[in-house]
Amino acid sequence: MGLFNTLATALGLRKREVNVIVVGLDNSGKSTILNHLKPDLERAADIVPTVGFNVERFKAQSLAFTAFDMSGQGRYRNLWEHYYRDCDAIIYVVDSSDKLRMVVAKDELDALLQHPDIRPRRIPLLFFANKMDLKEAMSSVKVTMMLGLEKMENKQFHICASNAITGEGLSDGIAWLTQQLKDVKAK
Repeated sequence: MGLFNTLATALGLRKREVNVIVVGLDNSGKSTILNHLKPDLERAADIVPTVGFNVERFKAQSLAFTAFDMSGQGRYRNLWEHYYRDCDAIIYVVDSSDKLRMVVAKDELDALLQHPDIRPRRIPLLFFANKMDLKEAMSSVKVTMMLGLEKMENKQFHICASNAITGEGLSDGIAWLTQQLKDVKAK
């Protein structure tokens, strides 16, 4: 059975499974992004704030994603680290219109990057600078500077301007992440 599974995956008949954690402050749009990535028939009509975490699944190219949608509320952020060890990638969602909490988002990102289960690993990080449709939204370049992404070492990262409601920017980000995850397994 192992040979059949290996052959089916290699031929693209079976999608390889990857685990991704989706983190960011509360109200940044994490659940809305994941809802938009699911097939049309599986999408929820109403999105409610995540309490603890939710598990969502979606497919992109030859990968089957299991996404752990982690609550961004302060009292639940300590749960994030329990999922670091088994994740293949991280999606970090930032509300690009929330200038006041950008410092908190940076502090949480710094803590994540320094965690012993993340620091030594060459794990891809996809950033969504979400809510770009709002008038007060910062550009993805400004978000990159405010989060200090240019100083990040040992990590491949990509930032996409996004609008979780319309889906703008999401496919570009997921395409980049999918390629990174394929490249990691190919090596």
